[in-house]
Amino acid sequence: MWVLFAFGSAIFAGLTAILSKIGIKNTDSNVATAIRTCVVLLFSWLMVFIVGSQHTLADVSARTILFLVLSGLATGASWLCYFKALQIGDVNKVTPIDKSSTVLTMILAFLLLGEHITLLKGAAMIFIGGGTYLMVHKRKGAAGQGNDTENAPSTSNLWIVYAFGAAIFASLTAILGKVGIEGVESNLGTAIRTIVVLILAWLIVFAAKKHKAIKNIDRRSWIFLILSGFATGGSWLCYYRALQTGPASVVVPIDKLSILFTVAFSYFILKEKLSVKAAVGLCLIVAGTLALLL
Repeated sequence: MWVLFAFGSAIFAGLTAILSKIGIKNTDSNVATAIRTCVVLLFSWLMVFIVGSQHTLADVSARTILFLVLSGLATGASWLCYFKALQIGDVNKVTPIDKSSTVLTMILAFLLLGEHITLLKGAAMIFIGGGTYLMVHKRKGAAGQGNDTENAPSTSNLWIVYAFGAAIFASLTAILGKVGIEGVESNLGTAIRTIVVLILAWLIVFAAKKHKAIKNIDRRSWIFLILSGFATGGSWLCYYRALQTGPASVVVPIDKLSILFTVAFSYFILKEKLSVKAAVGLCLIVAGTLALLL
C-alpha cells in the first residue's frame, strides 16, 4: 500500500511545481511560500480531524516532536529555496537538481538509518545522478538561447544555488521526517510539521518586510497559489503515509518520479521543451528510480 501512496505523492508534487511556477510569476517567492503554507496547514489539519488522530496528540513523545520540528524547519528552508529557484529559472532546469536529493537521501538513509545500499541501489544512484547531470548540463548550456527572456534574473546562475539548496534541505527533510513519524499518526505528523513551516515562512516574510506586497497580488496569482497549496497538501499526506510504512530509500525516489509529470505539464502548459540530451537524462533518472522497486 505504501507504494501507492508514494506514487500519489509524485503526482501531486508534479502538479505543485507547475501551479506554483504560474502563481509566483508576479509574486515575491517568500510571500508566495507563506501563502501556500496557510492552505497546506488547513488541508493537513482537516485530514487530522477526518481520521480522528487529534485525540492522540497528547501521546506524542518529546523526541517525536523534536524531529517533526527539525523536519519542518528543513522543509521550510527547502521550500523557500525551491520556489525562489522556480521564480528565476525554468521548471525544466530547477526540477532535475531538486530531484537529485534522491541520491543524497539514500546515502543519509544508509549512514543514519542503517538502510542497506545493495548493488542494485548503487546502480540506481549512478543512473539518477548521471541523468540529473545530463538534464542540468544541457539546460545550463541553453540558458542563454532565449528561454529566459521573461525574467532578467534568470540569465544568471543564481537559480542553481537555490535549486541545490532545495535539494539538500529536502534530503534532510526525508530523514528527519522518517524518524519523526515513527511515533505518531502520519496525518497528525504532517500537520505538526506544517505549523513549523508556516511560522518559519512568515518570519522570513516579515523580516524581509515583504508583507506589504500581499495587497498587490493579482487574482490569477491567488488562484494558482491556493491550488498549488492543495496540491502540496495532497502530496505531503501521501508522502508521509508512505514513509511511515515503507523504506525512506525507496519512498523518496518514487516521490521524485514527479519529474515526469512536471516535465509533461511544463511542455504542454509552459511551452518548455527538452533537448535530446536532456530527454536521455530524464530516461536515466526514471530507469534508476524504477530499479529501486525491484
